[in-house]
Amino acid sequence: MAVPLPFRALCLLAGGLLSAAAAASEYRSVGVAAAILYDAPSIQGRKLWLAPRHSPLEVVSTVNQWVKVRDASGDLAWVDRADLSATRTVVTRLQASVRSAGQEGAEVLFTADRGVALELLDPALVSGWVRVRHRDGTAGWVRAADVWGL
Repeated sequence: MAVPLPFRALCLLAGGLLSAAAAASEYRSVGVAAAILYDAPSIQGRKLWLAPRHSPLEVVSTVNQWVKVRDASGDLAWVDRADLSATRTVVTRLQASVRSAGQEGAEVLFTADRGVALELLDPALVSGWVRVRHRDGTAGWVRAADVWGL
């Protein structure tokens, strides 16, 4: 039996919208001093590790007040939604230079060692750079390839 053309077009459109939504990642950061990450969406689950304040986490799924997240190393775990903040942060992959402008030749404001959390001021990429702020208040630009959490 042939599938009517309008139905096929609607299915293709819906599939495209779902693919676009799946491609866009959602991130949160730890908003408490240290969040406990579990192997299941329950406090009865096994405690896996502690994520320190400002750690960026990629949201994978949500079940009631529990959020399944992926950390910078790719590990999956569950965290209580109340422990997360909407404030966006990124973490440096290796040592990263934060510059006064989004270009290689710009003045280096500071160098962040591997694993330093930086507040993401604007998630939009500008020629491969993002605007960030260190906890001391210094704001600048870092290459998007040098951080995780975008």
